[in-house]
Order: sequence, then C-alpha cells, then structure tokens
Amino acid sequence: MAKLTRDSLTKRPFTDKRHYPYGFSRSGDFSIAESKLLMQYGSLIAALVDGELLPETEAEQRFVDVALGRMNPANATEKVWLKYQNRINRPRTASIYGSRKATDSDDASEADGVEDSGLQIQIDDE
Repeated sequence: MAKLTRDSLTKRPFTDKRHYPYGFSRSGDFSIAESKLLMQYGSLIAALVDGELLPETEAEQRFVDVALGRMNPANATEKVWLKYQNRINRPRTASIYGSRKATDSDDASEADGVEDSGLQIQIDDE
C-alpha cells in the first residue's frame, strides 16, 4: 500500500460515491465553487480527521479542530467541509405513507378489484 503524502492527497480528487454518486457539482447541495473545494481538499481533510495523517501546520490543525467541533469555521474550505459532514450525517426521513407491508388478505381483495366493506346483504328468493 502506498504511503499517504500531502502532495498525493491534494492531487487526488475527493469523491464520495456512496452519498454523491454523480459528484458534488451535480448533487444540488453544493455550489460549483464549493464542489471544487471539496474535490481539491477533501482527501487531505478526510485523512487528517481520520488520523491517517498527522497535522504539521497550524492550518491543518485548524481543519481538524473545526471538523471535530472545537472551533468555528473561518474560511470557505472549513465551511464547505462542515456543510458536507452535515449533509451526509443528516437523519433519514420516513415515508409519509408509512412502512406497513400489505398482508395476504389485502392483496387478494385488491387483485379481485372488490372491496370488502363488511356489510352482509340478504337476498330473499321467495
């Protein structure tokens, strides 16, 4: 496995195929400038935050502090990283239609096209 260096991380574009399979710029969540910042610095910031790379400068330490919530973001790169983290870690919403699965009796009545209203009709043959 190749050793991670800062130079190789800044040259490698950052992608997140799980959350943004078509890229950051096509998602609608980020502006073009924000998506460029994420692609350029995302790999380096992710390596710093994950502990794969130790911060060597004050700017790198600041990235780590901002990402961990110890400091407020001051520049565009820090702001877009927090925006990215908030987007991928947001809670998933449930369907307004619920999650109940159809039962066999529901499927049978829907297949016949007849609704069972529960009414009984008696017919006199006399």
